[in-house]
Amino acid sequence: MRHGGPIKSPAAPRLPTHVQTAELPRDTLEDDVIVKRVRYPATSFAGLRAEAFETEGCRFEGVRFSGAELVRGQFTDTAFDTCDFAELRARDVSLVRCTVTGSRVTGSSWNGATFRDVRFEGGKADHALFRESKFYGVVFQDVPLHGADFQKSGLHNVRFVNCDLSGAQFAHLKPGAVRFESCTLVDVGGAAALAGVTVQGPGSMELALSLAREAGIVFE
Repeated sequence: MRHGGPIKSPAAPRLPTHVQTAELPRDTLEDDVIVKRVRYPATSFAGLRAEAFETEGCRFEGVRFSGAELVRGQFTDTAFDTCDFAELRARDVSLVRCTVTGSRVTGSSWNGATFRDVRFEGGKADHALFRESKFYGVVFQDVPLHGADFQKSGLHNVRFVNCDLSGAQFAHLKPGAVRFESCTLVDVGGAAALAGVTVQGPGSMELALSLAREAGIVFE
């Protein structure tokens, strides 16, 4: 399945050369706060609830967001390294020019989120929920995405590279310039919504089998 031209790489975060190390509670994430040029080393925001916050030019290193609830926040020019987002609940959150490296995104929920110029690399994102989210210029590389849910999402200039998307859900997807490279696409749901995407590697046959299954075709 091939359609469209080359996909642009996401713009890199504009990270400052000098940042100050976080001092809590002064630099905690909370309602209506704006945080700039702060480094968070091995900080725990587990169970935190924050609304309408902004971060810019920050580094989160080994930070725990597990079980946190984030609403209408925005991370801009931010790097997340080996962070834990497991079971995070994020609603209407935006990531702009961000990197998420070696981080655990398993079971997190990002309903209605916007990802613009974001690179996910390594880590795990099994059963992550991205329903009704918008992706612009995003790369997932070497990220296990078993059972991830992209239903009703918009994917524009998005690449999946060497990702296992077994059982991922794509029903009612709105794709625009999407490419799968060397990915596993076994038993994906809503395969028909992937019309027009580009698939390189063995995933093309796996996706074809998913389409056949949804069409009620039985192979004997």
